[in-house]
Amino acid sequence: MPEKPGKNREQLKEITDRIEAGIRDIFESGDMEKYRNYLRTMSRFHNYSLNNQALIHLQRPDAPHVAGYNRWRDKFSRHVLRGEKGITIIAPTPYKKKIEQEKLDPDTKLPILDADGKVMTEEKEIEIPMFRPVKVFDYAQTDGKPLPELASSLSGTVPHYEAFMEALRRSAPVPLSVEPMAANMDGYFSPDQQRIAIRTGMSEVQTVSAAVHEIAHSKLHNYAQVQEEAARAGDKEPPKKKDRNTEEVEAESISYAVCQYYGIQTGENSFGYIANWSQGKELPELRASLETINKAAGELIADIDRHYKVICKERGIDLTAAPEPQRDPIEQLAADI
Repeated sequence: MPEKPGKNREQLKEITDRIEAGIRDIFESGDMEKYRNYLRTMSRFHNYSLNNQALIHLQRPDAPHVAGYNRWRDKFSRHVLRGEKGITIIAPTPYKKKIEQEKLDPDTKLPILDADGKVMTEEKEIEIPMFRPVKVFDYAQTDGKPLPELASSLSGTVPHYEAFMEALRRSAPVPLSVEPMAANMDGYFSPDQQRIAIRTGMSEVQTVSAAVHEIAHSKLHNYAQVQEEAARAGDKEPPKKKDRNTEEVEAESISYAVCQYYGIQTGENSFGYIANWSQGKELPELRASLETINKAAGELIADIDRHYKVICKERGIDLTAAPEPQRDPIEQLAADI
């Protein structure tokens, strides 16, 4: 068991309070650049928990990669520079404990009795979940062997654009097509037709951005399908329909985060409605929205990565000449906290 559990709880409480204050400030400050900056952090650390994303963002928002002292040394042949102050995040430190419990019949699940009619017991080892603050360091706080080459910038045009769009099509839960439509629309998701349409004639960057936006709608706001799945699962209360502003906040945030991950610069996205949207909302509701955005963006990035590699192989695209979109080479820490 970790030493000084009382002090550990105190530290965790202070950290939690800081996270909550940071989340409120991201939404309520009225500074949309703060929100965009947070989404950039989210895109870089999409495998991290919301808590640790917030902690990294609050302490070192420009950090591209982080790892612990020993991981930098042992896995990446880099050392932390003298005098550098670490970034505090939260890591799981579970411990095991032996307990006595009733011995159950594997078929009936009822207690097994001994010859005297007493309930038999058995010793079982269980894992108790616990967390503690740990220090990680940004790449700029270290020196040594360079990291592997990361994905090249996809700003302006998108290298292997057709292959990337096909990866988006395969990642979408409904068919996606590019077709003529009114100039004041970039695209739409139709719940009735169960399909996505993107306007033809836009730039590659705008087409990709719009496609990710509508894929987000199709994954999160396809209520007819969600209700059917809930009914099949026997859920008495299927998820309720969200208001239009919440839907747009989620879809636009996911689009921005995913595009940032692939280096696609989408310009000054319109987040002007975020401050008004967040007014009057309690912290659990704001956290829930960030959790939704983080989970959906991370899942979509994983899907795109997987499909893109397959498509490039199918089409004979040499990814050594032009690096593919890929994950941060650093193994992510404390992803499930």
